[in-house]
Amino acid sequence: LLDIMMSGQDGLSVLKKLRSSPETRNLPIIMITAKTSEYDKVTGLDLGADDYITKPFGMMELVARINALLRRATMSEGSEIIEIGNVLLDSSRHKVMANGSEIDLALREFQLLELMMQNPGIVFTRDRLLVTLWGYDFDGETRTVDVHVRRLREKLGSASEIIKTVRGVGYKIEDIK
Repeated sequence: LLDIMMSGQDGLSVLKKLRSSPETRNLPIIMITAKTSEYDKVTGLDLGADDYITKPFGMMELVARINALLRRATMSEGSEIIEIGNVLLDSSRHKVMANGSEIDLALREFQLLELMMQNPGIVFTRDRLLVTLWGYDFDGETRTVDVHVRRLREKLGSASEIIKTVRGVGYKIEDIK
């Protein structure tokens, strides 16, 4: 539950940070606010809120919305296996198989592969990957992404053909079947 008007920090900024962090990007979030305009509701939902409820609200309604959101989150947990080309990624078990063999990936390599496999065909710029996986306050070089992609390709071997470089832009996952 996240209020838009908090003391010290605005809830929409907190929402952006939660959605940009790999650890919290799938966290169910309900915005609770006194802001009732259609624009405010659309903004909250577009920034990643799963639901938006305005004050005043009844406790029974709030509990029902929380239960509905938790049901959806629980149902989606079972479908965390993605297979593209010869790469199989199991998010819930934190495992990757390439050409039938289990591959040991560092955390960032796993997160990078997971993000791109969850969004096949979408081109990710280096900056977008840095913000999404390393966070807004990352103070390193954008070439860090290139190093992680290179290591990921090395570990995946021939199965890495699903990782495509889009020259001058970034990277994407493409099903080669």
